[in-house]
This record gives sequence, structure tokens and C-alpha cells, in this order.
Amino acid sequence: MTDREGIRSNAKYLRNVRPVDPDEIHEYVEGSPHPAVVRQVLREEAVDLGLVERTDGTFVPAPERVVEGGWAPDAFPTRYADAFENHLVERYGLGWHEGESGARLRETVRRLKERYYRQHPVEYDEGVADAYGLYHLPDYYASVGYVLDTLTERDLLSTPLRVLDVGAGTGGPALGLHDFLPDDALVDYHAVEPSAAADVLEHLLAETGRNFHPTVHRSRVEALDLDELAGETPFDLLLFSNVLSELDDPVSVVASSLPALADDGTVVALEPADLNTATTLREVERAVVARTGATVYAPTLRLWPDAEPGDRGWSFDVRPDVAVPPFQSRLAADADDPDAFVNTTVQFAYAVLRPDGVRRSDVRANPKRHAKMGELDRHVTERIDLLAVKLSHDLTDDADANPLFKLGDGSEGTGVFGVLTRRTSLNETLEGAPYGAVLRLEQALALWNDDEEAYNLVVDDTTVVDFLG
Repeated sequence: MTDREGIRSNAKYLRNVRPVDPDEIHEYVEGSPHPAVVRQVLREEAVDLGLVERTDGTFVPAPERVVEGGWAPDAFPTRYADAFENHLVERYGLGWHEGESGARLRETVRRLKERYYRQHPVEYDEGVADAYGLYHLPDYYASVGYVLDTLTERDLLSTPLRVLDVGAGTGGPALGLHDFLPDDALVDYHAVEPSAAADVLEHLLAETGRNFHPTVHRSRVEALDLDELAGETPFDLLLFSNVLSELDDPVSVVASSLPALADDGTVVALEPADLNTATTLREVERAVVARTGATVYAPTLRLWPDAEPGDRGWSFDVRPDVAVPPFQSRLAADADDPDAFVNTTVQFAYAVLRPDGVRRSDVRANPKRHAKMGELDRHVTERIDLLAVKLSHDLTDDADANPLFKLGDGSEGTGVFGVLTRRTSLNETLEGAPYGAVLRLEQALALWNDDEEAYNLVVDDTTVVDFLG
């Protein structure tokens, strides 16, 4: 029997002296276990010992560092695509995309999309899990990194990192998280996935690096004791990716998870951009804030103290498409409707919450200088100054139409949209600013739009728009 404690003791001693080398310390352990056995034990104990494995096979203390941003994937990585396709081959054979198996997978994708559209519950058996991975792995992989990027803007993502991924699905967000972080980041990753999607997840997690330590809990999150799971080291990141709309009581799940989060930790929630899932996300965000006092870090900043939004809240980000992965091309090749099986559009709604009050921007509205969106009825037909968070890209489909953008300040009870009617060098920031940016609008014309039952803020050659953060 391997002397695991002897290996741990030697590693604890040597880690502060020099790199821990399995080829060296196996001689100091009772029974002189083979270096390969020592290496495996060190890998299994790495999180507890705070060690990362280097490419030369030695172990050193995990570096403590702030993670830098710059996420911009153009494709779902080949190694993951190959691993997923290998999984399909193991399950359905080399011609997984042809004949009966291909037809069955295509029909499952169609049925899955239809059920989501109609807000019907989905049961994840093996076939549904495979179809879900076929359709969603690339866009979910890409989306999570863009949200994590918002944390790096204020140096709020650091390693070592403990992660709880609730509703991990087939693993797109987990793989995106893995590739977002440095190779030598020590990551203690816990996935909660009770469905058959966990089979795909475990297959893909096998492709992660030596310092990414995954544990898959095949249980509903409601059945887990998260306080016990967190132990003496709370989680740094709670991830709820594309799962809130499927939970019976998402508000309670998120709220009850917060005690397992570090005081300076982060909750990241993502959902697809469609109306139902995106607005559900915003409802959960608002209810969790009201119940727990957590702060919205991004994107729907509350710029007015003690104000909360009450509009529909349909807001989502849009990023560049990723390339079509081979497994989607193969499934689509024999279909009468090939576009139905290609999904490379990166559009997502998200909410980032923190218990410590930190926000992406510290800008606050001043009642002496700024109009409040929750009181726009007082300013219709007037030119006003106000602060706004940009909460959409251009919403128009017609190239000849005036660009239109959803805006918010955290007090709005009705939809507010900025309409760029005359572009100038002094107002072009409205169009050019990124999603989630805080803007100052001066001399915007407030109007009521009867057709849309919303307020329009007309930005013309009289209006000045400045980027504040």
C-alpha cells in the first residue's frame, strides 16, 4: 500500500526548498514506491498541498497571480472538438452522423430547440445530452470568457481558484474557463451535473491541463451541502451557465449558494440571448439582490442609490461568431435544413454579482446634475442630462434606420432606448462604446414612443455623449 502521508510530508518539506521531484522523493518514502506512483499521488493531493506540476514533471508552489484578460476565441479548439467526436464515435460508431444515428441526432436537436422555444422542460438522457453538446459547445465555450474578462478589468480574478459550476452541462463553460486561465493556474473545479450530460462533461474534462483538478458531482445542487463542500476554503467563483431557466427555484438556489462564496468572490450567471431565458436571468438577478444584498458588478449597474429597475430587462451582449466545428458540419451535411445544426453565434445574457459591493464602474448619478430614468415621464419633450449604461448593440435590422440602443441606469421601470438620429464627433460614442459601458448624455431629447410603449432618448447634433467607464 502506498505511503500517501509519507509522500505528502516530503512534499510539504521540499516545496519551500526546491521543486518537488518524484524521481527524488520516492527514495525517502517507506517502500520506495515507483516515481510514477509518487507523481500520481502528488497530482491527487496538489490542491490540498497548493502545488502545480511543471512540464518537466516536478511540482512547485502554485503562483498567486492576477489573471489578465483579452479573450477573443475564433473557434472551438480542435482538441476538444476531436474529443467530443471521439465520444460520439464510441457511442454511435464511425458513421455517427450518417444513417439512423445521424437522423436520430438531428431530430433530437430539432426537438430540443423546439422545447426550449416553447419553454417546455427537457429531460437529459444520453441522446439529448449528445445533441445539446453538438449544438451548444462552441458558443457556450466562447461566451464564458467574455464575462470573465469583465472581472479582469478591475484585477478581480486571481489564482489559485476554487470554482463551483452549477449545471455544468456538457462542459462548454468549463472548457472556456480552463482556456481563459494561465496554464500554471491551480484550479479546484467542482461541477454539479445530475443528468446524462455528465458523461460528456467527464469525457471532455479529461482534455484539461495537469493543474486543472475537476470533480464532478452527479447530484442536483439542492441535494448538496455546499457549506460542507466549501469547507474552510470558500469558492472564489460560482458559475451558473445556462441553467437558471431550468431550475425549479433559481432564486433560492443562487441565494443559498452565497454562503459558500468567499467574501471577495463572484457569482457569474449566463443564459442564451432569447427573450425567455434572458429575462428570466434578469428576474433572478433582481430577486437575489433584494434577498441577499449582493451587488450587481455588471452589466446592469445601479447608478442611483436605493433604486432598482423594474422594466422587462431583455439585455444581451453580442460577440464575433466562432468557426463552424467539424462535428456540426458533419451532422449538417446530410440534412435538408443544414443551417438548423450550425450554431456559432455568440450572443448571451449575463449577470455578475459580488457580496463585497465592488462594481465594474464606481460612477454614480447626481440628482443635482442628472435626470433619472425612473422619472422620465417628467421630462418628455425636454432636453436632459443623464447617465446611462449601454445595454445592447444596435437593435435595428435595417441599414438605413437610425441606430437604436437599450439604455439603463438601474431606476427604469419602463424600457429606455437611445436613438442616434444625427451622428457627430461629439455623440458617436453612443454607437462605438462597448456593451456595459457607462455613458454621460448631455442634451438628449426625451420622447415617449406610443408604438413601443417605451421612452426614446434622441441623440442628435445637439447631444454630447461621453464614455465614463
